[in-house]
Amino acid sequence: MNNINNIVKELKFGNDGLIPVVVQDFQTSEVLMVAYMNKEALDKSIETGMAHYWSRSRNKLWLKGETSGHFQYIKSISIDCDGDALLIKVEQKGGACHTGNYSCFYRNLKDGSFVEKKPHDFDAFEVYKNKSIILKELYDIIADRVVNIKPGSYTNYLLEKGIDKILKKVGEETSEVIIAAKNNSKEEIRYEIADLIYHLMVLIVERGLTLEEIFDELRSRR
Repeated sequence: MNNINNIVKELKFGNDGLIPVVVQDFQTSEVLMVAYMNKEALDKSIETGMAHYWSRSRNKLWLKGETSGHFQYIKSISIDCDGDALLIKVEQKGGACHTGNYSCFYRNLKDGSFVEKKPHDFDAFEVYKNKSIILKELYDIIADRVVNIKPGSYTNYLLEKGIDKILKKVGEETSEVIIAAKNNSKEEIRYEIADLIYHLMVLIVERGLTLEEIFDELRSRR
């Protein structure tokens, strides 16, 4: 991907010099937005690993997140069969939409009009497909606490106390999961497993791991 000229030969840009780009969350495959690139935007995106687009309204190159901080870190770039569209999978920081929504496609057609989706207004298939979203949200919140300390935050308390305190809590929560399972109470098991997952996520962040690394390890065991 270092030779932009060879890449451009594979693409069919429109008469305006632009090619449409569909942007997806690399973990959930949720469509985040549709934008346009020219050759310069594509070159910048490949060079930096961060999504750059061409703004048709402002007639200029722009880095996604340059004003909001909601950057898109590119994980893969694919070309369609005709070479006239791109699919980019990204790690999205914050919301992709200028409205503050995570995706620009936050309105569904229902009973003849478009209705905004509620935060967890998914059908059964979407819930299955997007099951990792809550983990990503939790990871991002914990990671944000590292750089943006929030007074009174339990997460910041754990991070400040360090690895020994975090490991102690992981051990305690593991024991509580075992006890809940022995008690055979689904409500208790659910609650204690959620506690354990949270503390494991704090450990993941504190040790400098990413969710992608954990998911890759799980995939490698299939």
